[in-house]
Amino acid sequence: MNDSPSTPDAPGQDADELRGRLKRTEIQHASSSIPGRDIVQVLTEIPVDVSSGWHHHPGEEVGYIVAGKVRMEREDATTQILNAGDGFLIPPGVPHNATDLGPDTGKMLSTYIVETGQPIATLEP
Repeated sequence: MNDSPSTPDAPGQDADELRGRLKRTEIQHASSSIPGRDIVQVLTEIPVDVSSGWHHHPGEEVGYIVAGKVRMEREDATTQILNAGDGFLIPPGVPHNATDLGPDTGKMLSTYIVETGQPIATLEP
């Protein structure tokens, strides 16, 4: 597991710009059978009324709401309200924003299939 802050230059750690906003715990990170892709699994905790900030990923995000209620806004789709037990899919490069609606901390388990060597998440300008 990787629960410490990371920088793009730290070997073996992901470069994830959302770590300063949310608690993100890397569960696993391995090379994919798809050349040039890594598979990264992350548990994200979002405090009540906190947003991730608009961001995108260099590959697919396949997610599952473990706990809480989350508003998922996507630039390319209708906003969804997701509850514990709901899944979601974010296509590569699509800007999106997740906000915990409470009353408790939201928890999401996400699996990313991303370009090797790229940051897992990049904030939108």
